[in-house]
Amino acid sequence: MNELRKSEAFGGPEGPVVLVVMDGVGIGKHPDSDYVKIANTPNLDWLREHAVYTEVKAHGVAVGLPDDSDMGNSEVGHNAIGCGRVFSQGAALVEKAIASGSLFEGSIWQELVANVKSNQSSLHFIGLFSDGNVHSNLNHLEAMLHRAKSEGVKKARIHPLIDGRDVPPTSVLDYVERFDKFLEEITADGSVDYCIASGGGRMHITMDRYNANWRMVERGWDAHVKAEGRRFATMREAVETFRQEQPGILDQDLPAFVIERNGAPAGPIVEGDSVIFFNFRGDRSLEITKAFEAEELSEFDRGPKLDVLYAGMMQYDGDLRVPEKYLVSPPAINRTMSEYLSNADVKQFAISETQKFGHVTYFFNGNNSGKFATETWQEIPSDVCPFEEAPRMKADEITDAVVKAIESGEYRFIRLNYPNGDMVGHTGVVDAVKVAVEAVDEGLGRIMEAVKKAKGIMVCSADHGNSDDMCEVDKKTGELKLDDEGKFLPKTAHSLNPVPAIVYDPVNVSRARLADLRDPGIANLAATCITLLGFQPPEDYTPSLVEVG
Repeated sequence: MNELRKSEAFGGPEGPVVLVVMDGVGIGKHPDSDYVKIANTPNLDWLREHAVYTEVKAHGVAVGLPDDSDMGNSEVGHNAIGCGRVFSQGAALVEKAIASGSLFEGSIWQELVANVKSNQSSLHFIGLFSDGNVHSNLNHLEAMLHRAKSEGVKKARIHPLIDGRDVPPTSVLDYVERFDKFLEEITADGSVDYCIASGGGRMHITMDRYNANWRMVERGWDAHVKAEGRRFATMREAVETFRQEQPGILDQDLPAFVIERNGAPAGPIVEGDSVIFFNFRGDRSLEITKAFEAEELSEFDRGPKLDVLYAGMMQYDGDLRVPEKYLVSPPAINRTMSEYLSNADVKQFAISETQKFGHVTYFFNGNNSGKFATETWQEIPSDVCPFEEAPRMKADEITDAVVKAIESGEYRFIRLNYPNGDMVGHTGVVDAVKVAVEAVDEGLGRIMEAVKKAKGIMVCSADHGNSDDMCEVDKKTGELKLDDEGKFLPKTAHSLNPVPAIVYDPVNVSRARLADLRDPGIANLAATCITLLGFQPPEDYTPSLVEVG
């Protein structure tokens, strides 16, 4: 690949360029639900007035998703920020593969189907049960079940992971009603036996990430594979029972359940079966994949490796080649900013806590878990507790490490992710969200001071919104929704709002000024950082948000 060329207009600052990703901190439209605005954020407020400031898109086509009605997410957001271009992402790739038929014509789908037909066994589907289009889409599951029936698969079992984060927090029964009708129609002729077998909330079972809480995966394994858990006749009965027993429980936290038929579990996963994990996003797919694929597993007592044919919707880690079998190839992201900077011998430092460490490393580097030559990574272990109970998370520790890295003079490019605005935003607990945003702002202030002393430059933005949009909106009226008590209904999903993009050059060495760009997005941040480092961005990168010199 071509190495970066020095810029003739600007040779870079004396200190480092520091990229701050305030995860889930966008620019809200409703003052009463914008907890970025409601929070006390003197540093962000100052930057908005005195630094180079603009707003950029972080959702929809700007980050490679099919449509501007699709909310952004941390995976595609960090891909876009790190590679400086827009690649078609998971949802779009899967939709194209289903529409063209290439998913079903591929060797892996054919192998999965042939396995269950020859063994007279079951085809299992595990995945997030919504149309949020962040980790999965229920449309994809239904399309695969239709195809399975047409190809002679007699028995299928579905293991829903209940959402409530990428869709309204208590909306699961809407999806249950839809899917019950679907199952009724597809099984009406009596030729197939397709039904729900087990499930539970996505933050309680199966969908852990970054090795933060393997107990979640174990609970999922017990329900999906061993069919161990509280039994119910239907998924609706399970949801309604849990809600009655725990008033106010969110969908994402619902306990595991097992569906029973004639006194026995409807669908444990047994040897000879085929299993599809139908999430297309990688971060919350890797651990359950390891549970199925690893010859030996130390994280929990799984027992001997189960002899099933397992496939993911996509390849979740290209560097580790996980999973071994997958239905749709992920975007081939190359020539990332990290690689360019490494080839230019620019020393880099990347840091976050566990919950977003993979985003600022793996996703930032184009779904590549390996470091480039000049990179140093630091992971600060996250607390294992509900995020609303410790909303500051590890913001202080991240800031300490970043300030130390700036003061060391060792690195020319530093990138960090503050997870608070997103992880606490997903809880829907607005008082905690306010604390979370304020913790990020405090950290930002300390980084500003360190950057100023080092004569560096800070670039500050976000991968998508969340804390800026904490209440449900009536799509017809545009007004915030109220519950029976007159309180705003909480919203836990990401927003469709733009995010800030800020360049803080305290000594004005770059003389940065906004470039005249049409509809900029977070993909423009890579060229922006490269420009501020004193290099010319690659010609095919989306252009820098600023002009310098």
